[in-house]
Amino acid sequence: MKFTAQRIAEILGGTVHGDPNVEVSDISRIEDGKPGTLSFLANNKYLPHLFKTQASVVLVSENLTLTNSVSSTLIKVKDPYGALAKLLTLVEQTPDRRGLEQPCYVSPEAKLGKDVYVGAFSYIGKNTVIGDNVLIFPNTYISENVSIGDETVIYSGAKIHHNSEIGSKCILHSGVVIGGDGFGFAPSVGSDYAKVPQVGNVILEDQVEIGSNSTIDRATIGSTIIRKGVKLDNLIQIAHNVEIGEDTIIAAQTGVSGSTKIGRNCMIGGQVGIIGHIQIADKTRIAAQSGVGQSLTREGVAYQGSPCFEVMPYQRSYVLFRKLPELYDRIRHLEEEIKNYKTGSLE
Repeated sequence: MKFTAQRIAEILGGTVHGDPNVEVSDISRIEDGKPGTLSFLANNKYLPHLFKTQASVVLVSENLTLTNSVSSTLIKVKDPYGALAKLLTLVEQTPDRRGLEQPCYVSPEAKLGKDVYVGAFSYIGKNTVIGDNVLIFPNTYISENVSIGDETVIYSGAKIHHNSEIGSKCILHSGVVIGGDGFGFAPSVGSDYAKVPQVGNVILEDQVEIGSNSTIDRATIGSTIIRKGVKLDNLIQIAHNVEIGEDTIIAAQTGVSGSTKIGRNCMIGGQVGIIGHIQIADKTRIAAQSGVGQSLTREGVAYQGSPCFEVMPYQRSYVLFRKLPELYDRIRHLEEEIKNYKTGSLE
């Protein structure tokens, strides 16, 4: 697929500085750009590459002021990185697919919208309702009484259990499990545990994206809720009755225990552990590998460590922590000197 610089500028709402008719058919990094490719400059650290790159077109900030000439055609936009994301979505959009590949099973009691694609070896249970332009790739399991909104994409190997509600324009990557049993067990006689039935469901609102092999458990009673615009990375565990607020993003290998409520616009790093039955305020930021053991109630605060506390005190404490062996040796040495001094003074 080829685009002229002028066409790209029209799509992105930018302005062309250079040849508006130059064509590109691929994307490249600015440091190794080649003729016929488009690149971008979003970080001024890479500015020296702009004057050497051979990329035909480069997306740059509308505020960029050049001190030297460049050979590339520039397209000035408000946000080069966001503009690139928009363009990549257009270029890499999923090929047109419609209809039911065989073999697959679709219950006679299921309802499919217009222009739905169902890949081979997929299963769709009874009373499931699927919206328009939904893409369901091969080897996908969708149980009964599931609802899926328009333009959602479900990649191969995903599993959606009964009564789950999936919004519009969601993306579920391969290996995702939605609505599996929550981890509920009650101690019984002896050392055994009685399984507590999990009779709730999972609700994913619109524009939610779930990374590969992540799992979202259905509620014991009620719903596990992932609000609009949430983005979850790969290998994330969301337990029963958790609620995650709008536009929160969570990086890989994080686990959230049951009934915890996470606010909107939070940013949670990788390998974070969060205990159950707590509240996390809006716009909270939690650094990677932190452990959250109590509610975080102050909006917009950053935390780090395990157990976590505010990031600046943590970093100051970490400087001291690294010096503990040295400080310990100095204390032992001082104690020895004091002991010798006292012993000497008694003589």
